[in-house]
Amino acid sequence: MRMLHTMLRVGNLEKSLQFYCDLLGMTKLRQKDYPDGKFTLAFVGYGDETDNTVIELTHNWETERYEIGDGYGHIALGVDDIYGTCDRIKAQGGNVSREPGPMKHGTTVIAFITDPDGYKIELIQAKG
Repeated sequence: MRMLHTMLRVGNLEKSLQFYCDLLGMTKLRQKDYPDGKFTLAFVGYGDETDNTVIELTHNWETERYEIGDGYGHIALGVDDIYGTCDRIKAQGGNVSREPGPMKHGTTVIAFITDPDGYKIELIQAKG
C-alpha cells in the first residue's frame, strides 16, 4: 500500500490553485468538472501521481466556505530554505501565520502558513 492523496474542500478553486501552484510551486496535474454532481476535482503536487502523494482540491460549486473543525491538523512540506521561502510567500501576498524558528521543546526549524480556506501548512527546514 501507499498513500495516494489528501483531499481538501475549497471554497474558491482558482484562489486555491494559485496558492498551491504559484506560492508553493506545485503543479496542477489534472482537473475535471462533474456537472451532474456540481463539483470540480483538481489534483496538485510536486510530481506525477504514480510516484508521489498529491492533494485533491474538491470544489463544490454551491459552497463558498467550510468550517475546518478542530480535528484537522496540517499538511507538512519539507523546504531547503525556510526563511527564504517564508519571505517569498509573504512578498506574494501569502499568510505566514507562524514565523520560522525552532519548534517548541525541540530544535527543528518550522513555520506555518495558511491557505485561502484556512488550512494550515507546516514548513519544515530540511536537514542539511
